Amino acid sequence: MSMKIFDLKGKVAMITGSSKGLGEAAAVALARAGADVAICGRNIADIDRVVDRLNSMECNAAGFVVEVTRGETVRKGVSAIMNHFRRIDILVNNAGTNYRVPVIEYPEEEWDRVINTNLKGYYLVTQAVAPQMIERGYGKVINMSSILGRIALPNQLAYASAKGGVDQMTMIMALEWAKLGVRVNAIAPTYFETDMVKQIQEDKERFDFINQRTPMGRWGKLEEIEGIVIFLASPASDFITGQSIAIDGGWTIS
Repeated sequence: MSMKIFDLKGKVAMITGSSKGLGEAAAVALARAGADVAICGRNIADIDRVVDRLNSMECNAAGFVVEVTRGETVRKGVSAIMNHFRRIDILVNNAGTNYRVPVIEYPEEEWDRVINTNLKGYYLVTQAVAPQMIERGYGKVINMSSILGRIALPNQLAYASAKGGVDQMTMIMALEWAKLGVRVNAIAPTYFETDMVKQIQEDKERFDFINQRTPMGRWGKLEEIEGIVIFLASPASDFITGQSIAIDGGWTIS
C-alpha cells in the first residue's frame, strides 16, 4: 500500500485550541504529513509560539485569534483563514475547557462556559467551515471528544455531558454529509499529559487511580495522538464516517 494515502500536501487544516496540548499535537501531526495549518486560539503569544514551531518544520502555518463560543467571532475567524489560505480541507475541533466539582455544587455560569466551549463551539465552527467543503465535494472534520463521552466519572458533569453531545453531533453531521464528500469522525482520548489536567497529575490518589484503571497502566503521551489525527485527515480513512475512536490504553474495554 502506498504511503501517499497518508499524504496531506496541498491540503489546508484549521485546528481550534491548537496553541497548546492536544491541539498543538494535532497541528504538529498534520504539518508532518504535509498540510498547511491555521493555528487558532485565544492567547497570541501561545499561537505565535506554535506557528514558529511549525514554520521551523517547513510547514506553511499562520495564526488566528478565534473565540469559538460566539457565532460572529467564529465567522470572522473562518473568513480570515479563508482569505489567507483560500480553502479549508481539514477541520479539527479541539478547543476545550473543564470545571470539576460535584453536581450539587456546579455553578450555572461554569456549566454555560464548559458547554459553550466544548459543544456549542464545535457546532459553530463546523457550521462556518462546512459549506465550502460541501461546495468542493471534499472535507474532513475531526471532533476531539473524550472517553468521558461514554463512561462516567465523578465531578465531570458539564465536560462529560458536552463530550457525549460531541459524539452524537459527529454522527448527525456525518449522516447529513455522507453523500456530499465530507467525512466527520471523532477521537476519544483518555487522560493525556496536558496543562488542562496538570492538577490531576499532581494529585497522587487520582493519578494512581487513572494508571490502575488503564490496562496499559499509564497516561497517554502527546505524540501518541498524532497517528490517528493523520489517519482521519487523510485519504486513508475515506470510507470511515460518523465514528468516535477511543485512544485510551484500553480503558473503555476493561
